[in-house]
Amino acid sequence: MIKKVPIVLSIFCFLLLLSSSHGSIPEAFLNCISNKFSLDVSILNILHVPSNSSYDSVLKSTIQNPRFLKSPKPLAIITPVLHSHVQSAVICTKQAGLQIRIRSGGADYEGLSYRSEVPFILLDLQNLRSISVDIEDNSAWVESGATIGEFYHEIAQNSPVHAFPAGVSSSVGIGGHLSSGGFGTLLRKYGLAADNIIDAKIVDARGRILDRESMGEDLFWAIRGGGGASFGVIVSWKVKLVKVPPMVTVFILSKTYEEGGLDLLHKWQYIEHKLPEDLFLAVSIMDDSSSGNKTLMAGFMSLFLGKTEDLLKVMAENFPQLGLKKEDCLEMNWIDAAMYFSGHPIGESRSVLKNRESHLPKTCVSIKSDFIQEPQSMDALEKLWKFCREEENSPIILMLPLGGMMSKISESEIPFPYRKDVIYSMIYEIVWNCEDDESSEEYIDGLGRLEELMTPYVKQPRGSWFSTRNLYTGKNKGPGTTYSKAKEWGFRYFSNNFKKLALIKGQVDPENFFYYEQSIPPLHLQVEL
Repeated sequence: MIKKVPIVLSIFCFLLLLSSSHGSIPEAFLNCISNKFSLDVSILNILHVPSNSSYDSVLKSTIQNPRFLKSPKPLAIITPVLHSHVQSAVICTKQAGLQIRIRSGGADYEGLSYRSEVPFILLDLQNLRSISVDIEDNSAWVESGATIGEFYHEIAQNSPVHAFPAGVSSSVGIGGHLSSGGFGTLLRKYGLAADNIIDAKIVDARGRILDRESMGEDLFWAIRGGGGASFGVIVSWKVKLVKVPPMVTVFILSKTYEEGGLDLLHKWQYIEHKLPEDLFLAVSIMDDSSSGNKTLMAGFMSLFLGKTEDLLKVMAENFPQLGLKKEDCLEMNWIDAAMYFSGHPIGESRSVLKNRESHLPKTCVSIKSDFIQEPQSMDALEKLWKFCREEENSPIILMLPLGGMMSKISESEIPFPYRKDVIYSMIYEIVWNCEDDESSEEYIDGLGRLEELMTPYVKQPRGSWFSTRNLYTGKNKGPGTTYSKAKEWGFRYFSNNFKKLALIKGQVDPENFFYYEQSIPPLHLQVEL
């Protein structure tokens, strides 16, 4: 008869094997983990080290940008399934003198959530993805590891007339999206995703689980768009669901230069922020090479919270130059519109939203953004169009309309400050195929030239979405980086709100345990600014 090995002994043997075969993992960390999980066999499934067959697959599971595949890798990866696992990971990593990186998946263009130049532990929240929708309360609790697609699917399963104003990329993790602000096609009607957060649960640097009441209003303010990973590990969020009509209307209409695309883009600038809040109308400039020749297109993309006949009236009154026709439009319910903008074919099963792997190819990407206060001249737009046409690898330009609800919310309501003083934002993205980071500089240089070209025409001092963070904007040089040094990049994302973020950081994480290259630095009241 075969005797069962006691759980405690099996875990002890497991950790002993790790210690002997991977001396780079500090013994203090393994001892702490052993004590914390001494009665929990799940440690065998949630602790991944390089010798595990699961290590590489977990590490690469949500990496969309191959640029950083050769970056220094974590000593270990923890994939918690309980909030108590997160507490233990924080406590043990801190006791061992290691850094921690927190990943919810899919939204990190710079890889800061899964790479570091010093020894670190990766805390991957992909298994924390429960969702609880309360239609009567118009709210939902969603864990940080859930994807936008999973959340949208669960909302639609409960109601055809409820939604949430988050982004269009269905495979992006909720945690990173909410904590960086989160913009999407409902922002003119309901603001950012972070504007609609009503509670949260965070594990702080002391390993405590705090909700809105126990964390206090200052910390609750900071994590709604100020970069949650600077302050702790947000494990779950309570958000306000919003109402949408049973049917909405979408269209994508593209115009070449010869078809008047640039003239239409110029006109769009004067009306996009003044349109009814129910209408979201964005523009992109991108290369359409489907014909085999390089052809720039101005693509007008719209979500209207209503039926086609009403949209046609609004467009005829405000933007007749576009020439929108009934046959250009598609009526559908909100969840199908979310799939449409996420790039899923019309008619595809909604269950595809639960697929955690992106349906888009993994390519190298770098991204930056600006805000625009006044319409650009035709001369400025001609220069932009010419740049995109002549650049060998054309950037993708997205012009995102603001106004509406975005202009009604105070610039200090949450850390995101760019509200009534801007009319739209510009997002620049360069995409290329690569196997590693060796070929990246030439493409990134192109993005830098585009940014330089746009300097005379954008808001000054310059502002950017934190969700499009880029280390070329500036970065911390180590955990001791001062507030005054970090201002070089921090003010670009948060403007005057950066000081408040740093003061809150000084209160809740004075030792700067939750540090990374663009984390908020701790500012202490007694320190002279």
